[in-house]
Amino acid sequence: MSNGITRIVLAGGGTAGHVNPLLAVADAIRKARPDAEIGVVGTAVGLEHDLVPQAGYELETIEKVPFPRRPGMAALRFPAQWKRETGKTKEILERRQAQAVVGFGGYTSAPVYASAHALGIPILIHEQNARAGMANKLGARWADYIGTAYDETGLKPRRGARIERVGLPLRPAIADLCRAMEHDRAAARREGAARLGIDPDRPIVVVTGGSLGAANVNRAMAASASALLAHAQVIHLTGKGKADEVRELVSVSASDGAVAGLGEESLGTGDYHVAEYLERIDWAFACADLVVCRSGAGTVSELTALGVPAVYVPLPIGNGEQRFNAEPVVRSGGGLMVSDREFTKEWVVDHVPDLLADHRTLEGYAEAAWRYGIRDAAETMAARVLEMID
Repeated sequence: MSNGITRIVLAGGGTAGHVNPLLAVADAIRKARPDAEIGVVGTAVGLEHDLVPQAGYELETIEKVPFPRRPGMAALRFPAQWKRETGKTKEILERRQAQAVVGFGGYTSAPVYASAHALGIPILIHEQNARAGMANKLGARWADYIGTAYDETGLKPRRGARIERVGLPLRPAIADLCRAMEHDRAAARREGAARLGIDPDRPIVVVTGGSLGAANVNRAMAASASALLAHAQVIHLTGKGKADEVRELVSVSASDGAVAGLGEESLGTGDYHVAEYLERIDWAFACADLVVCRSGAGTVSELTALGVPAVYVPLPIGNGEQRFNAEPVVRSGGGLMVSDREFTKEWVVDHVPDLLADHRTLEGYAEAAWRYGIRDAAETMAARVLEMID
């Protein structure tokens, strides 16, 4: 080690899906080796711009360099952009005397991988999706170690490199909830329900489509409110700007009195709890008997780590990566998957109330999800990084 000090550079950013695992691994490295010097390479426009300094790490910024997917002006500009940004990342790695680079995918990672390879610095990769993105496919050509959240990612390690499924490094609130649920699941449920104004002794369904919501999921669930409320309470996180439509649909299906907010003051005011967003979604997951959601990599990994059964409705765009995220969990018995096209009010009414009434099946889904889930990914990744350096 250089002067006895461990020096590591982590790369990734743009979305919470890249930033949260990066910070979880950084924290695990810091816990294992408190004197380690940890730097992060990201952009000035992604979530990392705020989240990385808030977590206590120094952020070095470069410009995004998207790989061109077709001929055009972007493809013509790419070589010069690539040369400029790899020059920046090479300077960062040399100045920081990096002994290892850990990349989490996204636009930022690719030039860091290329510079680390040119400098002979060991490269470790974490891939959170069931189908890897272009940056990690590039990095895998040079990586010494690849940790994944799924078994089949399409990444092809070079000869002699190690690849293993380690799971998704969990953000602190979810990691803390995993430990609480391992210790006393019922107590964690009561705590989450109390925070949200929900009765912990009755079934609870959580609906979420992420920060932007999922319009089709929102409409199908809200229009089924009468059938759902005969069996359970509902926590419906609509996404930004979508709460009014959901409240209106619930009022038509059930009644105005069925709609309530979230929080301790909401207990007893109605059983269909609507909010655009919940900062502490771990409280909702703690008391959920069933979650209805999209199947982004982070959502799937968090729910399985917690052992929460779900109805996954993959986002019907892109290359189908959300479907690939949910498939192994469903095959393992940890939930159901329904296409966005098939997820209608009629499907909800025909399937969800029966599922809520079938406690044995729900318990089986929960147990299978827990078995599939991994809860120590951050610690495993940190250990692999330090092994590479030592």
